[in-house]
Amino acid sequence: MAIMITDECINCGACEPECPNNAIYEGGVEWSMSDGTSITGSYTLNDGTEVDADEAQEPVSEDFYYITPDKCTECMGFHEEPQCAAVCPVDCCVPDPDHEESEEVLLDRKEKLHL
Repeated sequence: MAIMITDECINCGACEPECPNNAIYEGGVEWSMSDGTSITGSYTLNDGTEVDADEAQEPVSEDFYYITPDKCTECMGFHEEPQCAAVCPVDCCVPDPDHEESEEVLLDRKEKLHL
């Protein structure tokens, strides 16, 4: 499953630079698939929506840091544990029950994000 940041986030920003997929954004900031990845052209999001990789997407949260599930791989293929959770001082980076995914799916996503 992807990781999510709860509303207990204190907006310290410790998690953002640790993400190997650039899946973490400050609250209110738009995101795109191409940010920090090798994705170009058309890309199909987890919900089946097809977007241009450079197209700005709506923020997941306006108030605190967030993780976009379309880019989160739980750091599989990079680290033994999600780095956002490892560095979070308030333990607000937790598994997202709305985005449960197998290790195979997460590793496949990693390969797509980093050709």
